[in-house]
Amino acid sequence: MGRESAGPRPPAPLWPVLAVSMALFVSFSHAADWPMGRDNPQRTGVSPSDLTEPLELLWRFQAEGAFEAEAAIAQGVVYAGTARGKFYALELNTGALRWTQSLKGGLSAAPCALNGRVYVADERGAMACLEAATGQTAWTFQAEAEIHSAPACDGQRILFGSYDQRLYCLDATTPTLRWAYETEGPVHCAPTLYEGRAYVAGCDHMLRSIDLDRGQQAWALEMDSYSAACPAVADGVLYVGHFGGAVLAVDLSSQSVLWQYAPPDAAEFYSSCAAAADRIIVGGRDKKVHCLDRRTGAAVWLFETKGDVDASPCVAGGRVYVGSKDGVLYGLDLQTGQKRWEYISGAPFLASPAIADGRLVVGDAEGVLYCFGPQDTQPK
Repeated sequence: MGRESAGPRPPAPLWPVLAVSMALFVSFSHAADWPMGRDNPQRTGVSPSDLTEPLELLWRFQAEGAFEAEAAIAQGVVYAGTARGKFYALELNTGALRWTQSLKGGLSAAPCALNGRVYVADERGAMACLEAATGQTAWTFQAEAEIHSAPACDGQRILFGSYDQRLYCLDATTPTLRWAYETEGPVHCAPTLYEGRAYVAGCDHMLRSIDLDRGQQAWALEMDSYSAACPAVADGVLYVGHFGGAVLAVDLSSQSVLWQYAPPDAAEFYSSCAAAADRIIVGGRDKKVHCLDRRTGAAVWLFETKGDVDASPCVAGGRVYVGSKDGVLYGLDLQTGQKRWEYISGAPFLASPAIADGRLVVGDAEGVLYCFGPQDTQPK
């Protein structure tokens, strides 16, 4: 893979494409849901649900263990797990506990809540399918090593990676293994699904495209470094950052690099990208939030925090919401990068926000789960 940009794509209006893409997202999951990591199988991190400002703290819940991954929200219920293996189902409106479940390993991957089931992966290599209503275990599947990869579901299949160097595809209703694709390194990232393919950026420096039906590799691209981030796909272009200090835009039809963003200080990018209409937003270990032009990869603005930004940004309306290890949750103007809102937790934010039904839910490293929204939406 060359380091020079292949040049921007031919000019084309992005808004019509975005509208079609968002319609697909809403048909997959109602606007009131955030059913999996980064909201949808394309992992765009863009919510179809706006947030009404000013945001107020509606409720907080003290859990057992740190929150390291974002929550899933489905049918008015928040599903979130901690590093101590505790998994919780809470009412979105009130924060009231519906049920809790204990898993054997820590939970560092976002769950997936879809069709009355919740899929949860733990660090002992188990993928558990829980009944959304009760938390009872429907089935489990055991990988050969730990799982940090947030499962993706298209309604028929569940996909996730493992440190046993495999990408797994299971039937969504039973623990039947459809296929397992072996890579050359641990698969930390969450797989991204788009037009019949699964995309993973791995610890083997490779970006891989895997056929969803057959489990065979369609193509692979050398990234020059390893990646823990899940790729985001919008309008046929994939966006992903890596530990070599760069963010790539890859045209999926030609498997070519359209542009590469590499800031002078070569920050490691652990965070996944949010792909908005004309912007790419990503957090860096240089303590900054980077906003890039989606067509060219040029920096539009930078916002500096006081800690590394490992959490992935989310976009709702004209705002970017992202937490930092400095213990602050930020609301930034999407176009200018100006700070419009903040909440100071005092504990690092490792987990990314989830946004649904006019609420923002996020957990911190001291095990507090927060829900923000307009004050007048609280139940009477």
